[in-house]
Parts: sequence; C-alpha cells; structure tokens
Amino acid sequence: MSSPSDAKQPVKLRKGNRYEEFEPGQVFQHHWGRTINEGDNSLFTTLTLSYNPLYFNAEYARALGHPGTVVNPMLVFLTVFGLSVEDLSEAGGLFLGVDELSFWQPVYPGQTLTARSKVVEKHESGSRPDSGIVTWHTEGFNERGERVVDFHRTNFVAKKGVRP
Repeated sequence: MSSPSDAKQPVKLRKGNRYEEFEPGQVFQHHWGRTINEGDNSLFTTLTLSYNPLYFNAEYARALGHPGTVVNPMLVFLTVFGLSVEDLSEAGGLFLGVDELSFWQPVYPGQTLTARSKVVEKHESGSRPDSGIVTWHTEGFNERGERVVDFHRTNFVAKKGVRP
C-alpha cells in the first residue's frame, strides 16, 4: 500500500517560448488545425451580434453565389490566431496588437483551418527589462492549402528566467 508521501507531485510545465527562443525568419507550423462547423459559426455570429445574413442564411448566401453560409471572417481570424498561441505567446506577455489583417477568400462550414507563423522582428523592450517585443506574420490556410487569412501581431514575450 502506498502512502500519500509516495504520490508523485504535479509538475508545472513551462508553456510557450521565451524571447531568446525567437529569431527573425524562424517559421512555426502550428499543429492541430481546427474544423469549423455550422454550430461554431451560428454560435459565434449570434454571440457577437453579427447581423450579416451571409453568416446565418443559406438561401441568401446561395443567391450571392456561395454554396451555403459563409463562416464569419472574425471567427476565421480568431481561430487562426488561437492556433498560434501555444507556440508564440502562451508563455505570457502583454498583447500589443494586430496589423495588416487581410481576408483572402471565404471559408465555409466543414473546412479545416491550419496556421503557420514567421518571426518578423524582435527587439528589447525599453520599458520592461524582463521582456522583449516580438512580431510574427501568421497565415491561415484551408484544407487545400489555400491562404484564407493573414496578419501581423506583436506581443511582449517574457525572457528566460522570468516567471510568467
């Protein structure tokens, strides 16, 4: 019989990468991917009060030449953004913004999105010596490898030896 003192203690795993681990030109192929379904699109569109009928009315969307409803582009953006978090910003640090957000083609329910990011720039922070500033260019693709969205985003990123 084992005693409570024999039990293994949980170990806190480090999340994400630190500032020193990013180099300009470095590419991250983010794993998993995410298939967006009708329910995801309906719920997101309703909760965000997006009243464009393209996102919830199949007949309307078909009348405009689409095969059915279009996935709300903000859901596409946020899904791709979310796919990148584990590799890029999960270690913590303030989010500084998104620039140059572009939507390249519609996404339809049932499509699977994947993402990759490239380190564009990094530099020391003048105001936070425990962090650096990193900018990435992230692209989202459908299951055919066609780019559907891209953007640049910037975060403070903790340096090695700093607790998040």
